Amino acid sequence: MHEKIENVVYGVVTVSDSRFNKLIAGEDVEDRSGSFLREELKAKYHVLIPDNRDMLKGVIDHLIDFTDVDCIVITGGTGISPRDNTPEVLREMFHKELTGFSVLFHNLSYKEVKYATLLSRATAGIYRGRVIYALPGSLNACKTALPIIKEETGHILKHIRE
Repeated sequence: MHEKIENVVYGVVTVSDSRFNKLIAGEDVEDRSGSFLREELKAKYHVLIPDNRDMLKGVIDHLIDFTDVDCIVITGGTGISPRDNTPEVLREMFHKELTGFSVLFHNLSYKEVKYATLLSRATAGIYRGRVIYALPGSLNACKTALPIIKEETGHILKHIRE
């Protein structure tokens, strides 16, 4: 067993144009992936934003500057449509990318969705002493990634805070 930081404080960010548009129109918003992650990780913070580069950067910096968050888990924006830009934004921000996360996620995902895992650009990395994961917006993908996040985040934090 490896040493790890206990009681990790999580923040969840849902990136979705369609859900954000419903939210600002005053309609009911169903955010199954964001709600699942918030509940399973006992996340202290949850934000819903559109697929927007500046808003994503801004919300990450805000969570780091003004909260006690240790780890940010983003769901959505990792696909291949023209508006999906979460991985590009994060790669500009990361001090170190955790390339093994993508490999492991795709390996687990392949067992469930076969070659369709190719459409996901899930990633993870370190930014300003925090761990950030970017997952697809599907509930199933979030369920696939959850054990990795729960098991390794405290371990990663221990290493980056030594």
